[in-house]
Amino acid sequence: MIEERAAGVLMPIFALPSGYSSGNFGRCAYDFVDLLKESGFSYWQVLPFTVTDHFHSPYASPSAFSLNPLFLDLEDLVRRGLLREEEIASARELISYACEYDRLLKERLPLLALAASRFTDDAALDRFLADHPYVEEYCRFEGLKASNGGAPWQSFAVKKCDKETYRTYAFFSYIFWEQWSRLRAYANEKGVSVIGDIPIYVSLDGADVFFHQSLFLLAENGYPTGVAGVPPDYFSSDGQLWGNPLYNWQAMKEDGFSFWRARIRHMLSLFDGVRLDHFRGFDTYFDIPSHAKTAREGVWREGPRFSFVDMLKEEAGDALFIAEDLGELFPSVGELLAYSGFPGMRVFAFAFDGEASDHLPYRYPHNTVAYSGTHDNNTLLGFFHELPEDKRIAFYRYCGYEGNDLREGCRAAIKTLYASHAGLVIFPIQDILFFGGDTRFNTPGRALGNWAFRVSEKQLYSIDKDYFRTLSQRYGRI
Repeated sequence: MIEERAAGVLMPIFALPSGYSSGNFGRCAYDFVDLLKESGFSYWQVLPFTVTDHFHSPYASPSAFSLNPLFLDLEDLVRRGLLREEEIASARELISYACEYDRLLKERLPLLALAASRFTDDAALDRFLADHPYVEEYCRFEGLKASNGGAPWQSFAVKKCDKETYRTYAFFSYIFWEQWSRLRAYANEKGVSVIGDIPIYVSLDGADVFFHQSLFLLAENGYPTGVAGVPPDYFSSDGQLWGNPLYNWQAMKEDGFSFWRARIRHMLSLFDGVRLDHFRGFDTYFDIPSHAKTAREGVWREGPRFSFVDMLKEEAGDALFIAEDLGELFPSVGELLAYSGFPGMRVFAFAFDGEASDHLPYRYPHNTVAYSGTHDNNTLLGFFHELPEDKRIAFYRYCGYEGNDLREGCRAAIKTLYASHAGLVIFPIQDILFFGGDTRFNTPGRALGNWAFRVSEKQLYSIDKDYFRTLSQRYGRI
């Protein structure tokens, strides 16, 4: 339940400036917290912290408990004596507007592994892993992967974990936790709460499925009988075939949802609140045959519903849980959301999709988080630019703007969201910079070119802090 009116910004860690090919937990992250505070924002929403897949998506990770080593602050490792200045000099970025993934995969992990080899406090690693058993499972999985030449777990022939790989990933996780804990504490001291993001599904070739096979719907060979996705929607005429294995909800219910309880506790040890990705999947989920070519072949099945939400409410306590209730929704999804008491989501870009859309700002209830767009949407300016003129003008007029200038139209939309009844409004970083569609985070259905956009230092410091602080003051969000 949202108690007070507030505003926030969606800024993934990878999108922060850093000087080192990807955003990290270094100086610019602290500067970003300062900017939020000075601009009247009291929430920082991030995308998942997990290790990404081959397409750099944080929504298909080898473990729900993994921690992305690319976010580590190299300069902190120099201060710790684990790397030298000349060693990180070669890691300086060549471009500042995108993650240099080719370089990062080729050069960054070996550099971080060098730091791990110089770390001597094994007792600290042992204590950390003992306190975080699911993180330990992930490190062990990476060790098994290394022993088996990177083969999928269904083909593991070597049962012995590679000790060096195991220790390296333990180091990555330990340092990540230390660096992030300091940054989050700094944000909290400044009055900024951090919202994490918990993907509903996990990757087939990962630690979670390997170590907990009975909790997933798998055939005898370890491959799924059906996979996750969504039917045709706003983003794709064929739907989205995600390919993740589906949960064995009956088995999960019988053991008290232990895996999910561990996920929630893990997330709340990292963040002040959580966005629950694809909340509707806990009500009814889309089951696509594993041999299907597109998501059109899927069928809806009943999820864990009220028993699962009861567990979530137990674990959540007073923390903010945001239910992502987007997409094709049945009335039962609304019933489950109302039962949970969690705020749902509204997206301004969907405001004129059908008559009397719930995404029209005048229809927002207080217990709602309203977004100008999500990580899957075009930027606000890009969205307006691509609209037919008559629809764009309709948006502008709704927001009280009589002109036809893209930037001014964006400002009118932002003001409308601030003024709305929604308890919390959140803007992707691109929208408070008034950037176009070439800077979007993700285009659903497109495999390449996503999750790479970054903000430069010059751009970050160009944000009009007084403008946004004035809006927060005027509309009671500060």
